[in-house]
Amino acid sequence: MSHSETHAEGTNYLNCQKGIWSWMTTLDHKRIALMYLFTLTFFFFVGGLSALVVRTELFAAGAQFLTPKQYNNFFTIHGVVMVFLFIVPGIPAIMGNFLLPLMIGAKDVAFPRLNLLSYYIYIIGAVMALISLVPINTLPFISQGFSDWLVNTAGLGGPVDTGWTFYAPYSLAKSGTQSAVIWMTGAAFVLGFSSILTGLNFIVTVHKLRAPGMTWGRLPVFVWATYATAIIQTLATPVVGISLLLVIMERVFGVGIFDPTLGGDPILYSHLFWFYSHPVVYIMVLPAFGVIGEIIPVFSRKPIFGYKMVCGATFGIALIGFVVWAHHMFTSIGDTAAYVFSFLTFFVAVPTAVKVFNWVSTMYKGSISFNTPMLYAMSFVFLFMIAGTTGIYLATLAVDVFYHDTYFVVAHFHYTMQGGAVIGLIAALHFWFPKMTGKMYNETISKLTFVLVMIGFNLTFLPQFVLGMKGMPRRYFDYTGLEHFDLLQTLHATSTVGAYINALGYFLALINLLYFFWFGKTKAPANPFNSLSLEWQTQSPPIHENFAETPIVTDWTYGYGTKKDA
Repeated sequence: MSHSETHAEGTNYLNCQKGIWSWMTTLDHKRIALMYLFTLTFFFFVGGLSALVVRTELFAAGAQFLTPKQYNNFFTIHGVVMVFLFIVPGIPAIMGNFLLPLMIGAKDVAFPRLNLLSYYIYIIGAVMALISLVPINTLPFISQGFSDWLVNTAGLGGPVDTGWTFYAPYSLAKSGTQSAVIWMTGAAFVLGFSSILTGLNFIVTVHKLRAPGMTWGRLPVFVWATYATAIIQTLATPVVGISLLLVIMERVFGVGIFDPTLGGDPILYSHLFWFYSHPVVYIMVLPAFGVIGEIIPVFSRKPIFGYKMVCGATFGIALIGFVVWAHHMFTSIGDTAAYVFSFLTFFVAVPTAVKVFNWVSTMYKGSISFNTPMLYAMSFVFLFMIAGTTGIYLATLAVDVFYHDTYFVVAHFHYTMQGGAVIGLIAALHFWFPKMTGKMYNETISKLTFVLVMIGFNLTFLPQFVLGMKGMPRRYFDYTGLEHFDLLQTLHATSTVGAYINALGYFLALINLLYFFWFGKTKAPANPFNSLSLEWQTQSPPIHENFAETPIVTDWTYGYGTKKDA
């Protein structure tokens, strides 16, 4: 690959234009990525704080400081914010926006204005979600009469308490704070447009804007992962959008689609919801797979093992993700359908196992450097192995009937989503931090925060596997009187302590990066980790146009340990 020349001394995408308005109206994919980063970080803290409230309530049996209704409100806030406002847009919106054009040698995405529009659509959806999560009638600056009008007429009775799935017929109830469901489902509907437009933008960018010599066989695995994710975003998101729109129509017009009292079928809602929400797991995790595929070869100084198989497995996972949705419904579908979906669920383990095998094989006999990004990447492999292994239990019909809707499921999907998507994003932020900011963070502090995150995460969710095996149902406000009560209380207390350690680790990790972004003195070289990927061949931080001259790609991205890497 040819190296781009430095544009102008000290000029980069961060300082080429000044003022808030220049950021608000920017068409630069890198600036839009940073706007997503700061916005999503805010919602990460909102979702995290609500999780701490839930875990604190469960620290001991009996009511601590919440009512059952408030408990439902807080775990709904946690689920809705973390899924729709943070994890789903997460890596694609932040790292995908920042890296995709750089990695393929383009000046920007295919449709820069559409990219900015996607961000503002996200903001509109986020505001609608916040409206539905705020208890209007408790705000001191709103009169009682106006508050009653907002609740009864405008449907602002928040916060919602349906959980992030909005299961019918509970989400169709007309009473209490359920009226805010219209706003929350409407928010998810709007957020879906942001996801679809981002996906379309990425697909066209990969097809049309690759630099000369950047063939499909030379694309970085992160680009392949982002491309596969974009396809899922484009195809699956309209399904949940229409499903949520039907919920709104049923609440407003009383049509009988999901409400059994009106001739509807609530199981139909589950099918429609999970047809999107299982592929959405891979919208969360596939980009993280791409991140890990970039980090491990760099810090192992070895070519990625089985490049074609890694890329092929990415699309295998995306494809199978569309046909396994009903494994969330084993207890509510017929035996024949359950057998079919159980088999398909086992089958998804094949392409994921290919990826894990290739990551481990890449590290085998490599010259490994244990920098912070590599530590997160290695922990990702470990955590995702736990997620995949415990998923086998949930794919087994006889076992899933017992584990369904217990804390075993809670632990499993947190190892998938938090141990996958969130850890992947944290790894990415550390790895590409020098490129994004032009500065270096403190390696020692970063490793300490990594230790806190790993201890806290596993201390939080490993006990929850045992809780589920002992029959502790999920979503329960209290567990007084349940079988194995003493053990349940000990495990809940341990999980809560772990949650606080985990939160402290994430908080310090983000504060560490933020501090060195604003106040760091150590300037980053163009390529501090000696990566061969194209984004590292321009200055740090990159110039507004990414490259002073259009790069010409002549070599494979992963030629580590060869003459090219010398």
